[in-house]
Amino acid sequence: MSGADGTDVADDPEELRAVDGRVPGRRGRATRQKLLDQTLAMLEHTSFRELKVVDIAREAGTSPATFYQYFPDVEAAILALAEEMAIEGDERLTGMVRNRSWRGKAGYETALAIADAYISFWDDNFGLMRVIDLTSEEGDQRFRAIRTRLLNSFTVALSEVIVGERQAGRIPADVDPMATAGVLVSMLAHVSAHRYGFEFWGIRTDDIRTSMARIVYTTVTGQKVPTAG
Repeated sequence: MSGADGTDVADDPEELRAVDGRVPGRRGRATRQKLLDQTLAMLEHTSFRELKVVDIAREAGTSPATFYQYFPDVEAAILALAEEMAIEGDERLTGMVRNRSWRGKAGYETALAIADAYISFWDDNFGLMRVIDLTSEEGDQRFRAIRTRLLNSFTVALSEVIVGERQAGRIPADVDPMATAGVLVSMLAHVSAHRYGFEFWGIRTDDIRTSMARIVYTTVTGQKVPTAG
């Protein structure tokens, strides 16, 4: 099957399409990704409302006409980045909950790993998360849906662990798993998003990480944090 640039692409129901409906080939996909990468890089230091197609295209070494082959506007490119980030976040964060032990010291190491993963994920996607948070607060349902999807699978996975701990009698029977998981996920996301503000107040990242992990571990398992040694 031929793409928009004449190269062959494999048949795939998830194939990306250009604005005109054609399926880009390898070179086209590479160009599209280059434009996305440049958009993401510029979001680190430029307000998305001030981001212009001409600036993205220039920094990417291409033309505005090429940009418009793949995205109708800057917002569409940011939405594409947000979709990719949500998929990455699901793979990067949710697996930790289901694939690691929650017992004893190993369980606390799981909580520490989750704290680290949230902090690093928000750091890696700081500019994009800032856009998603702002547009979600403004009521943009497209970005709000992406943010919900980003956090929902992790919340569900964490609630499943809490259900197991409740059935085992390690946490009170009246604990609501989804509500508890939702509060924990909100805490992780909010603290990760505002880590630099905490540092400005003199709170070290290591202490933030430890506090996040302790809250997650004790809330999920109902156990005291294991002592070192």
